[in-house]
Amino acid sequence: MTGTYGGSGGGAARPAAGGAAPERHWAPGEQILWRYRDHAPGPAGPIHIARPVTVVRDTDELLAVWMAPGTECVKPVLSDGSPVHREPLATRYTAPRTTARSRWFGGGVLKLARPGEPWSVWLFWDDDWQLRNWYVNLEEPRTRWAGGVDSVDHFLDIAVYPDRTWKWLDEDEFAQAQRIGLMDQDQARRVVDAGRAAVEVVKAWGAPFCDGWQDWRPDPAWRIPVLPEDWDRTPAHMTS
Repeated sequence: MTGTYGGSGGGAARPAAGGAAPERHWAPGEQILWRYRDHAPGPAGPIHIARPVTVVRDTDELLAVWMAPGTECVKPVLSDGSPVHREPLATRYTAPRTTARSRWFGGGVLKLARPGEPWSVWLFWDDDWQLRNWYVNLEEPRTRWAGGVDSVDHFLDIAVYPDRTWKWLDEDEFAQAQRIGLMDQDQARRVVDAGRAAVEVVKAWGAPFCDGWQDWRPDPAWRIPVLPEDWDRTPAHMTS
């Protein structure tokens, strides 16, 4: 395993259109950052969530990464350092915020994402590796850069259980985001459509739910990735 974030070496190149340089696949065991941007005005808000992860698989069809227990991450907090979820919903997205470093406690999380798909699927286990649930995180299709992937969360989520039942999550936050203008009607409609498309995959028990990922286990030799000091750096592709 390398100790760098998306550095050179390892992995096969992905064909690129238009004669551009091919995009390299990350090798299993390589460490990258899985990041989310804030809902700020403009095309690219500041990074407010950064999670170091270890690559499990990276192909043209799927990116799978493992976030280990105890990983140091960056998360949004209120300006006084208190957790965002403790702020009343009416002011949760308007109260002044900053970011803070924090450890990911509890079980690890396996994250699965297909290129271009407006959601990722996360797996949560209990302490005895009994699958607790899948979690469909509705989000912008991820943008790849040398050190990882970036996205924007879309508030609305779906929990999927081992018996194949499912339910919507965070509908109140999704509605509040629309009320205060973080998401216009057209975007909200696209998010709902994406959620419905994900539900159809669940109902059909399509990929990744049918692929046996609940039986996957991390390599015990993997070390917990270290959060780099420049976790919020701007990728080169966003400066041109």
